[in-house]
Amino acid sequence: MRKPLLLFLLSVLTFYPSFSQPSTDSSRTVAITIDDLPVVTRRYTSAVRLDITQRLVRSLVENEVPAIGFVNEVKLFKNGILDQAKVDLLKIWLEAGLELGNHTYSHPSLHKVSLTEYQQEILEGEIITKKISEPYGQAPRYFRHPFLHTGRSVAIRDSLNQFLEEHGYQVAPVSVDNSDYWFAAAYERALINEDADMQRRIREAYLTYMEDYFAYYEQQSQALLGQEVAQILLLHANALNADTFDALAEMIRQRGYTFVSLGKALEDTFTGSGGISWIHRWAITQGKKGEFFSGEPEVPEFVDKLANSF
Repeated sequence: MRKPLLLFLLSVLTFYPSFSQPSTDSSRTVAITIDDLPVVTRRYTSAVRLDITQRLVRSLVENEVPAIGFVNEVKLFKNGILDQAKVDLLKIWLEAGLELGNHTYSHPSLHKVSLTEYQQEILEGEIITKKISEPYGQAPRYFRHPFLHTGRSVAIRDSLNQFLEEHGYQVAPVSVDNSDYWFAAAYERALINEDADMQRRIREAYLTYMEDYFAYYEQQSQALLGQEVAQILLLHANALNADTFDALAEMIRQRGYTFVSLGKALEDTFTGSGGISWIHRWAITQGKKGEFFSGEPEVPEFVDKLANSF
């Protein structure tokens, strides 16, 4: 086996999980997780950041979604000085009864920095989140890997998992991965251009794409495991999701899902050390080949072109 292929396989292998017995209730469940807080936007004003945060959080609350947001604390600083207005954006989540998790300080890839550097990023990424969560009876307890990179070797992955456990963290896996960030980049361009027709096209294409992704991972779950798992959806804190989450939530409900917390999804679906196994990682562990992964939805060409315009 060639070394590059070996490194790739090692980077995605995880312990195959055991599953609790399926519930007699056949309804689907999904946890909503939102990365890169406080906000992802190319429009760098306090008013824009506040508007996106308020509308996204309001939509989550109105749809009774117990979401968790994963924070990059580097975004809370401007020229090395803590920006209280950005910290206040995180408090909007907490005041709404939502939870905050750790997404490292500056969003590095574990494939590009040392394990020691990465561990320091985790510790630096919890300082403010811990402080502001405490008055709400919370503390960050879930960790999401930037880029979903879990290490280029089993040894690195396992060492990190031990470090996370020692510091009170559980890994937040993803089962419904997608490219919402690419749609969001195109949407930002349309917003900057004040192109209302393009904004509408992107919203419509995004909702279709997301429904296709749910169908795809439902099918992958059945093909690999013979049952559907409690899904965990990855989204980002951006204008696109602030503008479409009501419609997205309705689509998800129409597919038979109930919204649950990340903790509940992990309890129902993932057991064993770390809880980091994801559908396609399980498939690679089982030796599945290229054909198994076919049919994954693609970003429309017009969205890809506009997103690349930045």
